[in-house]
Amino acid sequence: MAKLQYLTGFNNEHETEALAGALPMGQFSPQKVKYNLYAEQLSTTAFTASRASNRRSWTYRLRPSVAMSDFAPMALGNIVTAPHTTPCPPNAMRWSPFPFTDEPTDFVNGLTTLAANGSAHTHIGMAIHLYSANANMEKKAFYNADGELLIIPQHGEMLIKTEFGRLSLEPEEIAVIPRGVKFSIDVISKHCRGYVCENYGQPFTLPERGPVGANGYANQRDFHYPVAWFEDNDNPHTLVTKFDGQLYQATLLHSPFDVVAWVGNSAPYKYNLNAFNVINSVSFDHPDPSIFTVLTSPSAHEGTANVDFVIFPERWMVAEHTFRPPYYHRNIMSEFMGLIKGAYDAKEKGFEPGGASLHNCMTPHGPEAAVFNKATQETLTPQRYKDTLAFMLESSLVIKPTPFALNTPCRQTDYINCWKGLKKQFTGQPE
Repeated sequence: MAKLQYLTGFNNEHETEALAGALPMGQFSPQKVKYNLYAEQLSTTAFTASRASNRRSWTYRLRPSVAMSDFAPMALGNIVTAPHTTPCPPNAMRWSPFPFTDEPTDFVNGLTTLAANGSAHTHIGMAIHLYSANANMEKKAFYNADGELLIIPQHGEMLIKTEFGRLSLEPEEIAVIPRGVKFSIDVISKHCRGYVCENYGQPFTLPERGPVGANGYANQRDFHYPVAWFEDNDNPHTLVTKFDGQLYQATLLHSPFDVVAWVGNSAPYKYNLNAFNVINSVSFDHPDPSIFTVLTSPSAHEGTANVDFVIFPERWMVAEHTFRPPYYHRNIMSEFMGLIKGAYDAKEKGFEPGGASLHNCMTPHGPEAAVFNKATQETLTPQRYKDTLAFMLESSLVIKPTPFALNTPCRQTDYINCWKGLKKQFTGQPE
């Protein structure tokens, strides 16, 4: 794939044009735009949102988006939208890697919902989807009116064409597509597989650093936005949308990727997870996983997330005289985990790349028995966790598995057995 050009800086006001002079200077919507383009604004927050949180972009395009047919309903496939009524047992759950698709399948047709919470109707919560694709979205585009999409590849490279430009994406990177932005995905590898977080709530933003100060975690300069790129293509295209939990399709007599210039702070972006600046303990105790937060979707309650996107990347572990793996805990938050590569330090067996686990609100969890025994007996020398990358989607709402998730052969119904070796070690005497 040819090397693409990007703009940098998270949520900054960007301006970019594919033709010189296409971007109006000093007036976003002049009486007549150069090249006879149409001015169209995309707002992904309310008009009256505060200046700090307001997100909108002006686009200058060959045709306005309303140049299309009416929408008609289409089959949902394996997509589920919250609220859904499947009973949610409080059990710890884990899934083996989900198989690649054999039949020709594009990104949208390859979506399967694993879990969801909240309600897309009230803009609270999220859905967690799996994707498996081996075919391009030929003359087909998609946008989601229910929430923004966080795409987390686990296997395979893809090219995302959007109204704002193009993004290349591969494992160890993520991409975020704002609510309402049209996009199409070309599969570069033979197979592509990964996870999608559909965020119904407030748009993802960078978490506050608190006492960490000005540097650390994910830095603004490492987020990349596409430069303007457009197609002057009059071949018919199909536009698919997810709206109020349903799928609809409409006909366009042209490519929807016809934005010649844009300016604003609401646009697709990507981030390389290897750029995350880990802040880790060098003294004692395993810190809370919140120190690994890349992006957060805030809730109405300060300090409590609608969704946190957290990663567990390669890092040094230098803590002294302490238990280094994640501690046993019960949590008011609910935690969904996926594994991109390698092994996760608390689960050396059974949690594989392409798989997933779920520990809901107050469901106890922690290292398996073998990991506990090893961690309490080994000599504590500086240790480098290499060739590993896991992620967590953490929410203040219960994450409810779908019927597919509860009944798929990939579900490890014996997951609880990994803790059966945890026996009483109490002697009544200090060591």
